[in-house]
Amino acid sequence: MQFGIFTVGDVTPDPVNGRAPTEQMRIKAMVAIARKAEEVGLDVFAMGEHHNEPFVPSSPTTMLGYIAAQTERLLLSTSTTLITTNDPVKIAEDYAMLQHLADGRVDLMMGRGNTGPVYPWFGKDIRAGIPLAIENYALLHRLWREHTVDWTGKYRTPLQSFTSTPRPLDGIPPFVWHGSIRSPEIAEQAAFYGDGFFANHIFWPASHTQRMVELYRERYAHYGHGGADQAIVGLGGQVFMRRNSQDAVKEFRPYFDNAPVYGHGPSLEDFSRETPLTVGSPQQVIDRTLGFRDYVGDYQRQLFLMDHAGLPLKTVLEQLDLLGEEVVPVLRREFAALRPAHVPEAPTHASLLAAAREQAADQENAAVQA
Repeated sequence: MQFGIFTVGDVTPDPVNGRAPTEQMRIKAMVAIARKAEEVGLDVFAMGEHHNEPFVPSSPTTMLGYIAAQTERLLLSTSTTLITTNDPVKIAEDYAMLQHLADGRVDLMMGRGNTGPVYPWFGKDIRAGIPLAIENYALLHRLWREHTVDWTGKYRTPLQSFTSTPRPLDGIPPFVWHGSIRSPEIAEQAAFYGDGFFANHIFWPASHTQRMVELYRERYAHYGHGGADQAIVGLGGQVFMRRNSQDAVKEFRPYFDNAPVYGHGPSLEDFSRETPLTVGSPQQVIDRTLGFRDYVGDYQRQLFLMDHAGLPLKTVLEQLDLLGEEVVPVLRREFAALRPAHVPEAPTHASLLAAAREQAADQENAAVQA
């Protein structure tokens, strides 16, 4: 199982002292957070894609390429790649380039985003969000798997004898997760292709996440990719920790109350009760996270949001120390002990390459025997 963090890259004033970082300070902080994630033994660093204030991650491949040069083991991902407003040709080429630079330490998560004005900024209609996601990904899927593509669709100009460059590293496209909070069509899309499904899991109650994951698992099996319990599932979550739970609640409350995503709404206590947000001790985070398995089954990736809402970099790095030293080692051990042998681990470039070589060898042997 993979453990990591994801960032939305918001530039938010610290509600305690009123000071806001500059955009450069926030961007540099995200790089420092990624380096710290590798230092403390996490597996994944993922970042969103946004084109509106107060967020700065407008170019994920630029930042992830920079981080790739400063890390050795960390898997670099996105917590949203906007499949609706980006050109799938550009996604194919940008992420293949990143895949080569990072020696395969790349995957990505397709999403529609949650900012309506982005659509007209890029010449798209938000009312076509689902059809755009479906058509654009169908093209992207082909671009990474077919050398020469002829294609005609509704939402971009046709392609004639087009080859995306560079080709995926070792002929293995980056693994794709399809992220969704509320859209069953996206769970269906992930199941159809045999890709991963990532439930953001930070805004909605457990019962909603359970229904979305169950739908994906059922359809994954329907399309013949394996048993429902072999589907590739990821979850988001948000935590804030101090060794004493009362200290955690007291320190985090002003950040929660003023967060750009969910601030000025339900109370911290109500939100913590109704969603997976966990503010407390490391043991409380362990217990709450282990409980996710009760309603989504065995899953492959857990990402935590830890740098949101104006939290100072120093505080975030302290959170990562707690996560890497006290929380993740226990979660690794407990989840591994519970997972049946037939449930796959999270895909990596190495595992996908090994599977492709094994399949090619089986086909060659079958041809010889025939």
